[in-house]
Amino acid sequence: MTSVSSIKHLSVAVLFLAALFQASAPVHAASAAEIDQEVDRALQAFRKIDGARAFLGIAKGVLVFPKVYKAGIGIGGEYGEGALRVDGKTVDYYSTAAASIGFQLGAQAKSIVVIFTQDDALNKFRASEGWKVGVDGSVALVDIGAGKAVDTTNIKDPVIGFVFGQKGLMYNLTLEGAKFTKLDKK
Repeated sequence: MTSVSSIKHLSVAVLFLAALFQASAPVHAASAAEIDQEVDRALQAFRKIDGARAFLGIAKGVLVFPKVYKAGIGIGGEYGEGALRVDGKTVDYYSTAAASIGFQLGAQAKSIVVIFTQDDALNKFRASEGWKVGVDGSVALVDIGAGKAVDTTNIKDPVIGFVFGQKGLMYNLTLEGAKFTKLDKK
């Protein structure tokens, strides 16, 4: 049976998480043109990483979140908006959101690039109403080391994720549990 104290703690945690999402969301919703400009800049930065072009060369689709903001003190949240590109053209816009509980402290801004290397994986993603990493599909997260080079040994995975350009300090770097949801942008 749940005690009154536990319910109060859970209520405070939920309110804190809601405040984190509100604080981490952009002040105004970005337009399609603004997202496309940010995606162009993020892809330009990604191409400068040694080995990144090999992944882009085999991509059936590239999902780019130029700025994902994450904050947490025990309970955390993150949010960002981006675009899915197929053959170099934006075909859809997406948001990413995640919540987490556990050891975490700090805030950061990061860029995320998710590369679909197989048509089946891309088609399954595009057909979904909301695609959750670890539930609807797995993403092989490639670590970009201190030398800013990408290890191309994971090139056979159907969905490959990259996190780069971290600004701020945050322990707990993962895409697990992130949900990608299609946005209606014109």
